[in-house]
Amino acid sequence: MDSNKRPETMTRITTPELAAAFIDEQVAAVKAQVGDKKVLLALSGGVDSSVVAALLIKAIGKQLVCVHVNHGLMRKGESEQVIEVFKNQLDANLIYIDATDRFLDLLAGVDAPEKKRKIIGGEFIKVFDEEASKLEGISFLAQGTIYPDILESDGVKAHHNVGGLPEDMQFELVEPVKLLFKDEVRVVGKALGLPASMVDRQPFPGPGLGVRCLGAITRDRLNALREADAILREEFDNAGLNKTVWQYFIAVPDMKSVGVKNDKRYEGWPAIIRAVNTTDAMSATIEEIPYALLHKITARITAEVEGINRVLYDLTPKPIGTIEWE
Repeated sequence: MDSNKRPETMTRITTPELAAAFIDEQVAAVKAQVGDKKVLLALSGGVDSSVVAALLIKAIGKQLVCVHVNHGLMRKGESEQVIEVFKNQLDANLIYIDATDRFLDLLAGVDAPEKKRKIIGGEFIKVFDEEASKLEGISFLAQGTIYPDILESDGVKAHHNVGGLPEDMQFELVEPVKLLFKDEVRVVGKALGLPASMVDRQPFPGPGLGVRCLGAITRDRLNALREADAILREEFDNAGLNKTVWQYFIAVPDMKSVGVKNDKRYEGWPAIIRAVNTTDAMSATIEEIPYALLHKITARITAEVEGINRVLYDLTPKPIGTIEWE
């Protein structure tokens, strides 16, 4: 039987009981596959890699080595949350690399979106490889592959979590959630005790804020974007919109407009709010956000975030506008 095909008889995991049964089954399978050997995982802090990490910690504890690379383009508090949950609470064997300077130095002056993505993806692989090559006796590579990844890639999956590991590093793969859909992965994550903020996390592109800090990334504008995005997320959460809106974020373009602050003219960037609903990400509709909330978000961002003096709301559905700006 094709191990990459979900059996017709497999029940959709919707309850804590079904999740617990799945966890027990996978813990046994992982122990049988891995034995006493070590497993390496690139832990991004995303839903899939986090659930795989928690599942493997339950199965093999310290035999799992998690590597979290902070490329400096994470949302506010995300790397801190990975350290808090995995190192402090789950006592994981976690290697944390703050590579912020390395990434931002390489990205300085680069404004072509495709080139930015290539630099971020390529450097991520380099950093991960450097760490992997320092480790002794790793036999397995764990990945947060889920079923839609397999369906989209026709059963052949590029190492999307890790990228091109060198040819001489031959690992056997450990992919415990590869037959699950995203909603099932979230149920399993909750059953493993991961916090809702991590398990219900929105989709976040690999290059992170790199594709939302439009044009050439500068540290001051990236910082303004991170702070504005945190305010938007906090206000959406408080208003309960995190339950009804699929994805929402801020993009900050590389352009300035004039504004007034403390009776003086000053130039600042605009923050653009994007809030969309979708079932498959192929098309997306625009969510109606109450004006009172938009006013509150605008007031907070312009008052609290250094360098931002306007807030705009993007009303463009997909198709015509993609979900991300870059």
